[in-house]
Amino acid sequence: MDKIRALIVDDSSVMRKIIERSLRQAGIDLEKVSEAGNGAEALVALQSNVVDLILCDINMPVMDGLEFVRQVATVDNAKGVPIVMITTEGSESHVVQALSAGARGYIRKPFTPEQVKEHVLPLLGKNHEH
Repeated sequence: MDKIRALIVDDSSVMRKIIERSLRQAGIDLEKVSEAGNGAEALVALQSNVVDLILCDINMPVMDGLEFVRQVATVDNAKGVPIVMITTEGSESHVVQALSAGARGYIRKPFTPEQVKEHVLPLLGKNHEH
């Protein structure tokens, strides 16, 4: 599998590190990890970084994950990049909104590296078949 460039979007820097560590523990070979504290920062990060995967929280200040997912569709170099929502929201409506806006999956907090692997690897496999 190719090395993966990931963008992790969460208002908690601790959670961003936990997500990054979980990706590594899931056996995902990370070339580069970009971080953003909210959807607005993430959109800026996407202007200057090409990424293969986006992991995004739903509840964040400034711009939440749902609005971010809607906005990503307008960013040229992010079209088709799989977005996985990471959320404490047990509410199905949030998940349904995220998926209908373009997210490809979701993981509930707290999560294990196995869950990350289960949800993320299938999305990367499709993108990295040459």
